[in-house]
Amino acid sequence: MKKVFKPTLLSIAISVVTSPLAIANDSADDTSVVEQLTIFGSEQTVNDIPGSAHLLSQEDLEKFNYSDIMRTLTSVPGVYVLEEDGYGLRPNIGMRGTGQNRSEKVTIMEDNVLAAPAPYSAPSAYYFPTAGRMQQVEVLKGTSSAMYGPRTTGGVVNMLSRQIPEESMAGQLAVQIGQDGFAKVHGYVGTKGENIGTLFEVYRYQADGFKSINHSDNETGFVKNDILGKVRFTSDASATYYQELELKLKYSDEDSDDTYMGLTEGDYTNSPYTRYSASQKDNMSTEHMQVQLNHLIDLSERFSLGTSVYYNDFSRNWYKTSKINGDSLGKGGIEAAAAYDKSASDSSLEVDVKANNRDYLSQGIQTVLDVDFNAHQVKFGLRFHKDEMDRYQWVDGYELDSNYNMNLVNKGVAGTDSNRIDSAEAIALFMHDEWTIGDLIINAGLRYEDMKIERNDWGKTDPERLGTPSHKVNELDVVLPSLALTYRMTDELVLLGGVQKGFAPPAPGNEDATNEESMNYELGARFNNDNVNIEAILFLSDYDNMHGNCTASQNCDDENIGDQYNAGEVKVYGIEMKAGYLVNFGNITMPIDFTYTRSQSEFLNTFESDFWGDVQSGDEFPYVPENQFQFVIGLEGEQWQSNLLVRYTGEMRTVAGRGAINEGIDAHTVVDFVVNYDLTKNQQVNFTVDNLLDESYMTSRTHGSIMVGKPLTLSLGYKYSF
Repeated sequence: MKKVFKPTLLSIAISVVTSPLAIANDSADDTSVVEQLTIFGSEQTVNDIPGSAHLLSQEDLEKFNYSDIMRTLTSVPGVYVLEEDGYGLRPNIGMRGTGQNRSEKVTIMEDNVLAAPAPYSAPSAYYFPTAGRMQQVEVLKGTSSAMYGPRTTGGVVNMLSRQIPEESMAGQLAVQIGQDGFAKVHGYVGTKGENIGTLFEVYRYQADGFKSINHSDNETGFVKNDILGKVRFTSDASATYYQELELKLKYSDEDSDDTYMGLTEGDYTNSPYTRYSASQKDNMSTEHMQVQLNHLIDLSERFSLGTSVYYNDFSRNWYKTSKINGDSLGKGGIEAAAAYDKSASDSSLEVDVKANNRDYLSQGIQTVLDVDFNAHQVKFGLRFHKDEMDRYQWVDGYELDSNYNMNLVNKGVAGTDSNRIDSAEAIALFMHDEWTIGDLIINAGLRYEDMKIERNDWGKTDPERLGTPSHKVNELDVVLPSLALTYRMTDELVLLGGVQKGFAPPAPGNEDATNEESMNYELGARFNNDNVNIEAILFLSDYDNMHGNCTASQNCDDENIGDQYNAGEVKVYGIEMKAGYLVNFGNITMPIDFTYTRSQSEFLNTFESDFWGDVQSGDEFPYVPENQFQFVIGLEGEQWQSNLLVRYTGEMRTVAGRGAINEGIDAHTVVDFVVNYDLTKNQQVNFTVDNLLDESYMTSRTHGSIMVGKPLTLSLGYKYSF
């Protein structure tokens, strides 16, 4: 395969930001690279953010020690997750009715840099940063997310990776073992000298899987490795221009025996944790490499400039069953696979296994100038970005014999299935002014995006790419204003409201496609004192046109994959609430946390699509529960902590409709429990139970069959810190 572009931006930008540092003995107290990698920074409290804003600190993340980002994010109101594999390897995250498929409608960032493999040309996030190694997670929705793009309707998830410690040396080693072969090793060590700091981190986790394949000894688990290294140089705090330069290198890989094949209704009822023998070859293998260079310089007491150069290279091959006896999974293939596993005949089953092979590149340079005008805190931002997705796929034909062994009968030729390159170039500029007038804070923003999105398609008959590909291009620009207010009624009560224009670019290959645009409104209040915090926000997303991009993960037929459906006018509205209360019993405290989201959705047009089904005006969205809540209660002593989490997800549709729900997802409740005990000041053991009540529940029907959530899982862990 030939790459469309090479990492020239990286080499050019390194020469721009590596100006000489005046190395000396001290470091600045009020400026650091960390400030440019986070959304909130250390100076701004979440309470003053205009709109929905939530910060999950390291203490919050360690409470349940999840490696699944979807379990972590259920503590944030307005966030919807759609489970798939049970371990969160490929998260499906949505916000305020945007849809969850591969988190494509949410801006995902790590260290303030776009993390999706190709965020403009192929936003479906088949790669997701390893959540278990993160130090902090920030979530913004609605008007407060206007500075970030390219998708601005739903919101932003920014994950802060492990930072270089403030101590001369610090580190940690954590191990965990559990049911179904689950094991995790997480270790890091960091140093900080007078003018240089370093960090090295390793995170590995694996499982044999909680499902078994009929008539096969093959496992259904995974192994994932993640390695991170950082080095940072700092200048003297008294230098004329204080500077920091940080290099971040990251590598990860994954090997998982994962599938799109779920179960029929009858098999789900009788044996929910099985898989059909036709899925025994299914496997996902990935590799990801990231280089990020961050530079910060204080130009004066009022001006500072932060710049990041980034390069992400991701490759994956999801080798998975696509057809049974010539039928796709959702058009009879699942039923054929189910029937064959129950048969005792001497006949065979034809199984097509597609190599969904893709390479991704994402690179760019972004810079933000921070200006302090006392009452005005102004930001000017600029980003140059390029990305691409190279699809080079094939299909192998197998015969599943009477002994349930799969024998290769027709080896496919690489490039004879999907054979195309989708690419994008984009320039983004934004200006944001936070103006403080007494107890009133006015936040005004303006974002401009100019992008060119292309597709070069060689079809299925030119695997060598010798001919001229069909070429389609979208060139567009958009201006996105936002305005938000916060008003401090008292020291404890803050009112907030705002309006913002939302946007998502069209998919490649659809030259006549219309942009996704919306107007988003928020109105709410926050109350905080020593022991009580409450937040309630009303939201409305009023779409002029909503997109749906057809992918294999939604069971779209081969000929429709990549197509974009325009739903036209759509409304999503509801209320998000979060409350916390700390009860003090002297030597024991009891923290209580409650999160609730109520959502209403409505299509305002009638149309047909593979994506949502046949839609009638007035229908509700699929996979958006009307009600969901999470309740966490803890007990904490001097050397121990315990927490019980109850998560309820209401009934969901699986296709658009109204009234009674047929073949939907039933409401379900999942309970998690954890207890930690401090052996010494720097040693801790923990015992965790996921799905304490062993609830058997559906997670989706998106692949023409039923996928199931993870059953009761016990694990035991040990952590040593220094």
